[in-house]
Amino acid sequence: MADQKKFTQNQDFLTSGEKDHSRIISIARTGPCLDTAQLNQLEQSFRKWATDSPRADVRFSRRRILITFLLIRYTGAKLKEVLAVNPFTDIDTQNHAVTYCRSGPETGVKPRTVHLSEALCHEIQKLTHTPGFKEKAKKMPDLDPGFVRRKFYERAAACGFAKEMGGPEAIRRARGVELMQGNLPLPAVQMILGHTSASLTSSYVTFSETDIQAVAKRFMEKESGRRTSARNAFFCKVTAIVKGDIQSLIEMTTLDGHPIITVITNDSVKRLGLVPGKWVTAEVKAPQVMLQSGDAPWACSVENRFNGVVTRITRGKINTECIVTVSDSLQICAVISSTGPWISGINQGDPVRVFFTAVCVVLHLD
Repeated sequence: MADQKKFTQNQDFLTSGEKDHSRIISIARTGPCLDTAQLNQLEQSFRKWATDSPRADVRFSRRRILITFLLIRYTGAKLKEVLAVNPFTDIDTQNHAVTYCRSGPETGVKPRTVHLSEALCHEIQKLTHTPGFKEKAKKMPDLDPGFVRRKFYERAAACGFAKEMGGPEAIRRARGVELMQGNLPLPAVQMILGHTSASLTSSYVTFSETDIQAVAKRFMEKESGRRTSARNAFFCKVTAIVKGDIQSLIEMTTLDGHPIITVITNDSVKRLGLVPGKWVTAEVKAPQVMLQSGDAPWACSVENRFNGVVTRITRGKINTECIVTVSDSLQICAVISSTGPWISGINQGDPVRVFFTAVCVVLHLD
């Protein structure tokens, strides 16, 4: 029952909020999927299984399936795309990326490069440089798709999940959900999954494919490395720097066009090497985010202001946590005092105004 509840929550994530998030994934929107903790459990099961045999030929076969799983798990690729990968030519170990459809089965499909974390890229390199791998498996297509699916189902069942939850399509879908929940901008998620949408044309007017690739690369490394206690992290491009005597005002824009402003010392600007066009991560702690009714006019001089809708609210004895959806790819978390008549009356679906001061915004270069 607990697992089913988590599956339902993930399903709700794709079908609630601002428009239809499931358009980024080319499988049925009604299917549930694993959450991050369950994906990690499945991943550990694959790793143990890949080495748990006394026979060298069996370990060789299992390593190939492990690589297949890891690529789907972290890039959200289709099974046929992964099986068409030549690990010695399509995986760039220097720039930490994999290229799909370079010579794949889909004629006329544009090749797609997806960044891998440095740790994952080195792990795949280590797996493919074991004795006999290069001679026996110059290309992944030697693997039978039906056989791979069966092994995926077996690992899911071994973890206590419904077997269809471990299928390649379900893992691809789960990765899409995971990326969205991690606040990776929607255009970058679409690029990673190889899905295009005419409705996002405006998102590409200001930001080039190179920009989106840079954001995706930053996210992959951040996901596998540094952790932060800040609930709100925004990938932004520096658009202007106004230098003062002691501090500078930094103007930034998120991928979906939302402006964010911060004020930092001139020394910090120099130390971070900030210039217009540079990508940064702007973080704001949830307790520093303020809310007011969406029906009331703006009544403050705060620099960073957004209009949104409450999509989740968790009430505590002392504090209340509100998740506010501003756009398809921007959610902001606020933790505010539970006292007061206004917060006690706020409900999911209510329009609200979200704001935080420029001095609350901390910049990071990952």
